[in-house]
Amino acid sequence: MNIVLLSGGSGKRLWPLSNDVRSKQFIKIFPRGDGSYESMVQRMYRQIKEVDPDARVTIATGRTQVSAIHNQLGENVSISVEPCRRDTFPAIALSTLYLKDKLHVPGDEPVVVCPVDPYVDKDYFEALKRLSDEAAKGEANLTLMGMEPTYPSEKYGYIIPKTKDDISEVSTFKEKPTVDVAKDYIAQGALWNGGVFAYKIDYVVNKAHELIDFTDYTDLFDKYVDVTKISFDYAVVEKEDKIRVIRFSGQWKDMGTWNTLTEAMEDNVLGKGILSDSCSGVHVINELNVPILAMGLTDVVISASPEGILVSDKEQSSYIKPYVDGIEQEIMFAEKSWGSYEVINIEKESMTVKVTLNPGHSMNYHAHNHRDEVWVVIAGNGRTVIDGMAQNVAAGDVITMAAGCKHTIVADTELKLIEVQIGSEISVDDKVKYSL
Repeated sequence: MNIVLLSGGSGKRLWPLSNDVRSKQFIKIFPRGDGSYESMVQRMYRQIKEVDPDARVTIATGRTQVSAIHNQLGENVSISVEPCRRDTFPAIALSTLYLKDKLHVPGDEPVVVCPVDPYVDKDYFEALKRLSDEAAKGEANLTLMGMEPTYPSEKYGYIIPKTKDDISEVSTFKEKPTVDVAKDYIAQGALWNGGVFAYKIDYVVNKAHELIDFTDYTDLFDKYVDVTKISFDYAVVEKEDKIRVIRFSGQWKDMGTWNTLTEAMEDNVLGKGILSDSCSGVHVINELNVPILAMGLTDVVISASPEGILVSDKEQSSYIKPYVDGIEQEIMFAEKSWGSYEVINIEKESMTVKVTLNPGHSMNYHAHNHRDEVWVVIAGNGRTVIDGMAQNVAAGDVITMAAGCKHTIVADTELKLIEVQIGSEISVDDKVKYSL
């Protein structure tokens, strides 16, 4: 089975844990059996492999999320990278060309496309296999998965099938309605449009050639910034005549808001948090190293990270986006392919960062023109390379690099250090990479 997982967007409705670098699908809130937690993308990837160990999974995403994906899924995961955001049709076209031209998947093979962030169980992935099998038959150009609605929602578009059969041709599509209109749609047998569908590779390749002037994957990638923004629904789905829908009645939750996310959480408190007995329906997600105490609250979410602190009624949390848009902030935490970093202090001419490197990983060999740096190793063992000279380091060692000095650090074990950046011009753009 070929699966493309769409992993895009900044997830501002889940601020302060999500931002342009760490989107909602990378938040680790789902418990594993060993006491640790996994994220939406880790959970989805694991579930796919449990149902189909041979599944070819490709993540379609933007540049800013690549490091976090490698951090959470490993270096060997297949990624189709968008040079910039251009809505779902260009993203799906690019990832389909990636499968055909880069991974050499035959054009008559089916592909299933779905979002990376729904909360689902095993039956969802078994339904994806069925969706793929239906697409392989070629009896329809597009085969959709329609979710049996559990209430008249304003959040989703609706698919109205021609019959009430398990598999049906599609009569029409409806945009996100009001609650009253949604009730009427449901009475007609309408299904939620969850953005899950399947097709044969050459079908989308041909559609891409109809709408975009390009030759192959590399050419489309190079021209991507000039491609018109358009959704897959508008560009393809709503114009296709040979289209079918499969009903799905299993668990399916869109993890787009704090309200829906907390519904899927098994624990009411993640991190340092205390709830009094007088609290009801309260969830605390705390990434800070200070305790949060909640008393006498009902249906409230409290979320704290280096980016900020949210205290909100769960229903009201759905309307957070315009407020977050007005917040000017630095990215204070990010997962990278080699580990993670957290900004812990910013002064006028200095910034202090806590860096964690995973075993066997290293930073780029690089230099800064406008700032000095000091590393204090606080845990683990590794090696520094300073202007070509290697040296073993361990907890307690202090390493100083002047501006212009080439440097990197390699982690033999998990390595934690405090990095102090000192200079009048501290910027992410002040970095020159070199080969080691």
